[in-house]
Order: sequence, then C-alpha cells, then structure tokens
Amino acid sequence: MRTRLSICQKKARFRSAEDAQLIADRSAVPLRPYRCDRCRMFHLTSRTKGKRVVRPGMAG
Repeated sequence: MRTRLSICQKKARFRSAEDAQLIADRSAVPLRPYRCDRCRMFHLTSRTKGKRVVRPGMAG
C-alpha cells in the first residue's frame, strides 16, 4: 500500500531504520519503522496487519 502524501508530511522522518527504532523502543505502544515510498526516509507505524512481528526473547 502506498503512503498518502498528506500522511507522510505529518509524520516524523528518520534518516535510518536504526534511528527510528531508537525512538520506537522508548514508546509506550509497539511501533516499527518502515521506509516511506514518498520521501524515501523512515517513519514509525503501529500497524502490524500482514506483518511478521518478532516477540521479545524469541529468535527470528
């Protein structure tokens, strides 16, 4: 699914997945980084539908 431009413009942008993950780890809700197909930078999302979620303590 393509990211809507209006959504991209509202979200924080990160230069790398690692930078985004640092912020996600501090969040009270589960977040994951993804590369935006609009700006080619990374954003955070809480959506997990259709995505494999690695649970803490489990090797993937």
